[in-house]
Amino acid sequence: MARAIWKGSISFGLVNIPVGLFTAEERDEVNFRQLDRRNMSPIGYRKYNKESGAEVTQDEIVRGYEYEPGHYVVVSDDDVAQANPEASKTVEITDFVELGEIDPMYYDKPYFLAPIGKAGKGYALLRETLKRSKKVGIAKVVIRTRQYLAALMPVGKVLVLEILRYPEEIRSPDDLELPDEDLTAAGVNPRELEMAERLVEGMTEPWDPTRYRDEYRDDLMAMIRRKAETGEVVAAAGAGRDDEGGRGDVIDIMSLLKRSVQETSKVRTKPASPVRKRAKGEAKQAADTEAKPAPKRRKAS
Repeated sequence: MARAIWKGSISFGLVNIPVGLFTAEERDEVNFRQLDRRNMSPIGYRKYNKESGAEVTQDEIVRGYEYEPGHYVVVSDDDVAQANPEASKTVEITDFVELGEIDPMYYDKPYFLAPIGKAGKGYALLRETLKRSKKVGIAKVVIRTRQYLAALMPVGKVLVLEILRYPEEIRSPDDLELPDEDLTAAGVNPRELEMAERLVEGMTEPWDPTRYRDEYRDDLMAMIRRKAETGEVVAAAGAGRDDEGGRGDVIDIMSLLKRSVQETSKVRTKPASPVRKRAKGEAKQAADTEAKPAPKRRKAS
């Protein structure tokens, strides 16, 4: 049984549904230890008093807020909980919106919400209401020492609380050097755009997250296993290859698109739909036409 990291209730209108909050993501990263190269001993980290230099144990550490240089207010876990008891234990839905209205840039971290005790009926009622109305609840929730904005949405049988970023947490792209939205000014011609659209159509598949995995992690772990077995450093395939595409060169987008369409048609093993077959045929015909030299014009007499 998963352990709840927070217990409280969902609140909208006069309705309160007791729930627990559970982590919905699981990181699968390769963790490395820092070692002393002289004897391969792990490097340790210690917490110490910066004035005396003495080590400090965990039970001697308190949380403090520096309200002015060198002066702190000590804040305990109880103080944090009592600052606003109702807010710290409530997923307060303030309004409902269409899911499509939320820009993906705002999504940050997902959590599961599960009913506690006899709250199953209210939980099921809210879940089904959100499904039928195709709406998500916009809520405020305090987790640890911060209040978050969140979107409450049904995913199958579970209600997911997706933490959202506040607008001020998203940087503006105004200081980036970006190509003009005018395609002519950006150097994109209609022929390249048409070929790119055909490539996208040829690569389109129904969304299936189980088709994807962290291939880099698999390769990294395979290399580590080889080193553990042989004690030898094994160079990765393609080592030394310049992957930057030649920054100083002019990139021939059309030729890259043609190659992509051709390579995509080779690696795809599933039978294509009639629409996709037609798209691939058109792409090949376009590529062949593009490769043929233009007919010579007759001189006017």
